[in-house]
Amino acid sequence: MRNVFVRSGRADALDRPVEPEALVEAMDEAGVDVALLSAWHRPGGWVVSNDDVASFTTRHPERFAGVASVDLSDPVGAVRELRRAVEDDGFVGLRLLPWLWERPPDHALYYPLYAACVDLGVPFCTQVGHTGPLRTSETGRPIPYIDQIALDFPELVIVGGHIGYPWTDEMISLAWKHPNVYIDTSAYLPKYYPPQLVHYIETYGRDKVMFATNWPQLDHVPCLQQVAGLGLSDAAQEAFLGGNAARVFRLPAGPATQQGAHP
Repeated sequence: MRNVFVRSGRADALDRPVEPEALVEAMDEAGVDVALLSAWHRPGGWVVSNDDVASFTTRHPERFAGVASVDLSDPVGAVRELRRAVEDDGFVGLRLLPWLWERPPDHALYYPLYAACVDLGVPFCTQVGHTGPLRTSETGRPIPYIDQIALDFPELVIVGGHIGYPWTDEMISLAWKHPNVYIDTSAYLPKYYPPQLVHYIETYGRDKVMFATNWPQLDHVPCLQQVAGLGLSDAAQEAFLGGNAARVFRLPAGPATQQGAHP
């Protein structure tokens, strides 16, 4: 991941610990009401544990919501950890990055977790599109992988992060096709959103796309300033910045509910 942060000019953020109060202050300055914070488990161990995220969400439950991660190589333990995070700590979703595990998201190891997400009533969040790190991008293809999962688990809410580029049209087509498939814009500055995505946000996909930053890779302030420059209608902007995420993740509605991710 470091090479991605170097290219985005935020490598210093990787080595700088952040206290919950400092992040709340930064959110206040940007006008962000609620942030989703994601745990990270990669092969070999935790980068940011569910307990780390819970230390934020329990201190400021009105400002943070947790998205769990698990050890995909231990499928039974993974389901138990997901249940613990949701039932004991109030986490609102599961996030796994297929490129980290070198397994596409229709691999058998994911399927018990999909069933658990449906049972627990939480979305499955994943990465779609090419990978910023120097790893294979194959696992991020929306078609066939996300399409197949949505067919196999029609009750599973799926959030594809990173807009699906360069397969953004595929991701839009799946969000249109499947009632429970959504897109988030993490890791992309709004000025670089593909035009077809902006059109989708404004028109027939108004209830299907959620603003996100991939913080600390991207800072809240410039992202929100650039959203203001997209020319969205008030209704589309309200849904994009907060309404859709509040509905999908069952959060308190606010003018700027934002998905952030701890890498």
